[in-house]
Amino acid sequence: MTFRSYQEFGKYSAGTYGARFGSWNSALEKSGLELNQEKNVRNIDLFENLKTVWISKGKQPVWRDMSNLPSKYQAGIYKNRFGSWRNALKEFVEYINDDSIDLEESDNDEPTTKNNTEHAKIKRTSRNISERMRFRILVRDGFACQSCGASPLKSRRVELHIDHIIPWSKGGETEDKNLETKCSKCNLGKGNAFDK
Repeated sequence: MTFRSYQEFGKYSAGTYGARFGSWNSALEKSGLELNQEKNVRNIDLFENLKTVWISKGKQPVWRDMSNLPSKYQAGIYKNRFGSWRNALKEFVEYINDDSIDLEESDNDEPTTKNNTEHAKIKRTSRNISERMRFRILVRDGFACQSCGASPLKSRRVELHIDHIIPWSKGGETEDKNLETKCSKCNLGKGNAFDK
């Protein structure tokens, strides 16, 4: 039985077993069940899982948060991979803040404009906002709309978007300083007609 399958079908939280027996695997051992560990999990999968939990919680997860849904992996795998939970969080922050992947993604889209004097192509950032960039902006803006303050932490009905301050179609770039968090109400109908 895997931690993940128990999370889906078990009566109690799988984290309860980890707390009682020291780890999920210790609980399986003591109950006489076969150990099932997920091997060769890629770092990017661990980081994406951590991002999912962070967004769900609305703030930095702690060790025990990784034992509950929506987490696919327990904190122990992070400790084993990175040496400690703290080191795993440091690596995650470096991953989120690494713009080189965002630049590679924008290179594939090849958005260009013409310079009237030289008629040369000028490389611009992609219009699309990467998931990593989206996450960075949500964290920076405290998971709250920068216009009205609405947040899913206060009301589950609030849906947050990441929006260009200066629209991309009007020369605004897809970079952290030109992006902000907006709730769907504040973002709807804005289009290119308004500055904010």
